[in-house]
Amino acid sequence: MIGILGGTFDPVHHGHLRLAVEMREGLALDELRMIPARQPPHREAPAATAADRLAMLQAAVADCPELRVDTRELHREGPSYTVDTLASVRAEIPDEPLCLVVGMDAFNGLATWYRWQDLLNFAHLGIARRPGSTVPQRGEPAELLRSHLAEEGAALAKRRNGLIWVHEIPLLDISATRIRTLLAAGRDARFLLPDAVLHVIHQRGLYGAKH
Repeated sequence: MIGILGGTFDPVHHGHLRLAVEMREGLALDELRMIPARQPPHREAPAATAADRLAMLQAAVADCPELRVDTRELHREGPSYTVDTLASVRAEIPDEPLCLVVGMDAFNGLATWYRWQDLLNFAHLGIARRPGSTVPQRGEPAELLRSHLAEEGAALAKRRNGLIWVHEIPLLDISATRIRTLLAAGRDARFLLPDAVLHVIHQRGLYGAKH
């Protein structure tokens, strides 16, 4: 089974990477593809360019063969809609189970996504739940969860798509916004993100960081 994790990764940090590792292990994924968005539809434009965000992400996972960078959204014009990405991956891999990895907060807002009802036609949903995050109790995400929840995570590998599994992961309270703020203020962002990523940031002068 192949996992898919999208995001702006602006910059990629240990919270993103630990989530990727936890979900890969928890769902026994053969690989997890990290897909940087070119133009996220639900938030402001990224602070760093697509080329810079890609360089940081590639540096972050260079020593992690189970985590792979997929650049398809960077080469597609217009907003980076997840359903289009899943359709693209499914066209290349018609028979293998796919699993879209999302956080519980993102899942709670799923009904605002473009063609969200079609996501399970292409892949499973693996929801990462951190301590303190809220499971929806009413509304369309809650109904989707109730009607498609698998009895066990292993069930996802037996079907191509259509199931949901919630996997508990530890809380790492790290945000890209906080990292950008620290760097712009000339403060130290070490241990919040990989040294290799910090090297790219300083080398390229991203986020106002000093060389």
